[in-house]
Amino acid sequence: MPTVLITGASRGIGRAAAFAFARDCWRVAVCYHRAEKQGLEVVESIRDFGGLAYAFQGDIRSPEACEALVAAVADQFGPLDALVNNAGISLPCQFQDAGPEIWAETLNTNLLGARNMIAAALPSMLVRKQGAIVNVSSMWGISGASCEVPYSAAKAGLIGLTKALAKELGPSNIRVNCVAPGVIQTDMNAALSPADMEELAARTPLCRIGQADEVAEAILFLASTRASFITGQVLGVDGGFL
Repeated sequence: MPTVLITGASRGIGRAAAFAFARDCWRVAVCYHRAEKQGLEVVESIRDFGGLAYAFQGDIRSPEACEALVAAVADQFGPLDALVNNAGISLPCQFQDAGPEIWAETLNTNLLGARNMIAAALPSMLVRKQGAIVNVSSMWGISGASCEVPYSAAKAGLIGLTKALAKELGPSNIRVNCVAPGVIQTDMNAALSPADMEELAARTPLCRIGQADEVAEAILFLASTRASFITGQVLGVDGGFL
């Protein structure tokens, strides 16, 4: 039974991914930062249908915390077979209002947080010459979004990290891929008005908003052996938006 560590797994896409992996008979490390109650609820729900999961707290902005997190998961489950870098934040504002604090918080979570987790998880993968890393970017990391410059920049950086690291780790049989979700029904989009959501749905060729479960299935596929000859790719899960 393989082991996966999913950051930001207490809600949204991360939560859906935790359920998808558990249903596919993975041991799931449900990682959260502050949402302990939600993280424990995810674990309890997974156990209710016979899955194997534990909750782990960690702040991915800290390299030391990421090392401790990976070590704790290894103590519980053994070495990681897959890492899903899903945790992220969005702080929408116009560019001139995005001060250094907003830039630092956005980059430290969305881009450097993934870097910290990969650095912590990689040593054991290199020793065993196997592993899969899936980064969760965004379609805005490809096209850019108005009033989302720091977020778009961070998510674009995550795509660059994916492509470069895939080339570097390929000889070690470690795959690195990325999903780029479109407009998905999650808490991150909860601030958008019904009219905004209707407009975004109308601009999507499939004429609807995506669901977290649909992104989760793409993440699971890329992490699994079903994608054993796929690396360095960015899979858009956006209903054709781009």
